[in-house]
Amino acid sequence: MFDRNKWIDILSHQLPGEKAQRRMAPAFRGETISPENPVPAAVLALFYAADKETRLVFIKRNEYDGPHSAQVSFPGGAWEAADRSLEETALRETREEIGVTGPIEILGSLTPLHIPVSNFMVHPFIGWTREHPVFHPDPSEVQYVIEAGLDVLLDPSNRGSETIYHHDRSIEAPFYRVGKEKIWGATAMMLSEILELATSLQ
Repeated sequence: MFDRNKWIDILSHQLPGEKAQRRMAPAFRGETISPENPVPAAVLALFYAADKETRLVFIKRNEYDGPHSAQVSFPGGAWEAADRSLEETALRETREEIGVTGPIEILGSLTPLHIPVSNFMVHPFIGWTREHPVFHPDPSEVQYVIEAGLDVLLDPSNRGSETIYHHDRSIEAPFYRVGKEKIWGATAMMLSEILELATSLQ
């Protein structure tokens, strides 16, 4: 069972950080460098209870002519001038992309992650809702919503690595398997930190 108080506490202390992220980094990322003028962005890892299990929500993005086409990701996007904070960016983008209208509590934030291909500096937040969300995904951005059980994500048999062909490029990439989908890239790196925290709370 998800314990919001324990998550609030653990997120207020030192995080696993880059070490946890890099376990799931694609081979092409190379060494960490200081990006120039990155675009601030935020995503939300939203926890909720359903059918006696804890779940996380992901989205399958539409296919488009861009670096994140058809990828599985957390809901989120770029900061906008009307946003009072990156936390507000994460909430706004989540509501826009998956249509959740119920109350969401932000429990804390994770380690920011730079995405070289788009020059986004992504700030991940952990959210929690007591209700099973009702999803109304935006068809202009989202193919469908993926509800992933935390136990499934923590199962070592659902973690692997393979050569992925993306934008005519061959990439060796670790991934998490959720049903027919594979979570890789920056989302897998952020998820790695979440799962390390979840393991420490078990």
